[in-house]
Amino acid sequence: MIKEFKKFIERGNVIDLAVGVIMGAAFGKIVTSLVSDVLTPVLGIVMGGIDFTGLNVTIKDSVIAYGNFIQNIIDFLIQAFCIFIMIKLINKFFHKKEEEEKQAPVKSQEVVLLEEIRDLLKETNIEKENQNVD
Repeated sequence: MIKEFKKFIERGNVIDLAVGVIMGAAFGKIVTSLVSDVLTPVLGIVMGGIDFTGLNVTIKDSVIAYGNFIQNIIDFLIQAFCIFIMIKLINKFFHKKEEEEKQAPVKSQEVVLLEEIRDLLKETNIEKENQNVD
């Protein structure tokens, strides 16, 4: 059982998953800080200081805090948009080299040979046509 556990831990995908979770948590903190410390105050200024968290309805002894729900939806949308933009920027920065390589495809030897044969056939046909005209 210990050997199996050791094999399980030594597999690369388990370690990759652990690194992904740790990096995701750290990235989540960055996005949360961006939203709560930068974007939400700016949106508050733009929207005239509207705060949805205080909105609620009391029915008998129960309080339904629908404003908090609305605020969480807004926070989620802002965070999702920030992550989307950050991922696009990261992809653009790190994959720029790959895009440049994709733009300049290298022809295989077979394609080059076929193009040479095509060009030779064209030349041969043109020469034959010129001989027939004379």
